[in-house]
Amino acid sequence: MQPGVTAGQRFRSWADIQANAARGAGGLAALGVGEDDSVALMLRNDFATFEVNMAASQLGAYAVPINWHFTPEEADYILRDSAAKVLVAHSDLLAQIASGIPEGVKVLVVPTPQEIAEAYNVPAERRVAPAGVALWADFVAASTPRTAPPRLARGSMIYTSGTTGRPKGVRRRPSTPEQQAAGAQEAATFWGLKSDPSIVVLMNGPMYHSAPAAYGMASARLGLNVVLQPRFEAEDMLRLIERHGVSHMHIVPTMFVRLLRLPDQVRDRYDVSSLRFVTHGAAPCAPSVKRQMIEWWGPVINEYYGATETGVVVWHGSEDALRKPGTVGRVVPGGILRVVDEQGRDVKQGEVGEIYVRGPHLSEFTYNNDDAKRREVALGDLVTVGDVGYLDADGFVFLCDRKRDMIISGGVNIYPAEIESALIQMPGVRDCAVFGIPDEEFGEQICAHVEPLPGVAIDAIAVRVWLGEHLARYKVPKVVEFSAALPREDSGKIFKRKLRAPYWEKAGRSI
Repeated sequence: MQPGVTAGQRFRSWADIQANAARGAGGLAALGVGEDDSVALMLRNDFATFEVNMAASQLGAYAVPINWHFTPEEADYILRDSAAKVLVAHSDLLAQIASGIPEGVKVLVVPTPQEIAEAYNVPAERRVAPAGVALWADFVAASTPRTAPPRLARGSMIYTSGTTGRPKGVRRRPSTPEQQAAGAQEAATFWGLKSDPSIVVLMNGPMYHSAPAAYGMASARLGLNVVLQPRFEAEDMLRLIERHGVSHMHIVPTMFVRLLRLPDQVRDRYDVSSLRFVTHGAAPCAPSVKRQMIEWWGPVINEYYGATETGVVVWHGSEDALRKPGTVGRVVPGGILRVVDEQGRDVKQGEVGEIYVRGPHLSEFTYNNDDAKRREVALGDLVTVGDVGYLDADGFVFLCDRKRDMIISGGVNIYPAEIESALIQMPGVRDCAVFGIPDEEFGEQICAHVEPLPGVAIDAIAVRVWLGEHLARYKVPKVVEFSAALPREDSGKIFKRKLRAPYWEKAGRSI
């Protein structure tokens, strides 16, 4: 059987996907898309997701993924800021943002496939293309394949979101052949992805995020067998691993927590011995969670630290995770990392400071239409995404939190990630989010939002007692709220901004 992509009961070979991408590139070029232009996608992980990315890459255009959850206003901003000439969207997502599509943007639709529709409870009327809107498949079929050599690749222009303000598009210069070769070597070293017909990749993270997008497209370039999970669900992941003999995955720590919450009899029901290289990043992982996953899956778990702006800068495997609990690893060859104080001076070993880094091979970037923001994050040729942490005596990097997420209460720095790491281990807690809210006396106070396991009753007193047994008293939240379901993205990552915003709006300030 040819290598390709499996999605539910559907399969498409890479040969067919590449042929569609070549036709798509020809069609996009006929619409006037060329080098440095933008093609927007509002697609869940599907065959067309790869085809549109590949088509844009052939033309030297930027693929601009839009978060599936965005409102018309949010989508309108990205379409205008990126100057997208074309938007390709799943039919139900197009209906979600239709009123926010600027005039002049060519829209192509992909009918929402069955497995995605079922995973997201999409009603039948939203699964089909609206009247008068062209299908991506018809557009491809009617287009002449592009046969010219591909332009220098721009990759995706991912829009990163902060706690405040509009998202910023990370716009890279074209990648040279040498940089592309270095990127392929990085994928082999830090993600385990290489040309090997025995590799089976399970994709469960949304490709509007930079890491899943990079991971998925690296798998595509290598022609690996890829299985798409329409929406993360812990037991379903185990079922897919066993059924397809999955060997490689990129996941986030929230998924680890979900998996560990499964009853033992459910976990024992599935054979996961095919796993060889599991990669995670994007968020802090509690040391106890990492240890339990290694005990279950074996020494196959690897972690990296980086950002959309930097790529992978720090990495480590299971052995170092057990030896140095809580680390995100050591700086990779060719990478640079400095920990500095407010004046940009290097701090002493073991002291906390802001982390500035440079990846080993990615092309230079700016924020689209906002060079000033790019200059704000620079320290020489290094950049920061606002993380704070320290280096130990052996060169291992430990993160404390995001600088922007740090709570300053009465002049004391408090790191929510540390509190979340302790709280997630409390019996009966399914997930949690900790952040700062206004306090007239101390500036900020700690607030925790807790999602209990179904059927479990927890109160605020119990939460405070648990945290008081594991942390200093000043780190125990004064405000504890409970929710049956915290707002989250499909990756499992909590929309902390949505929880935080109402408190600050009432206070009439944002800091």
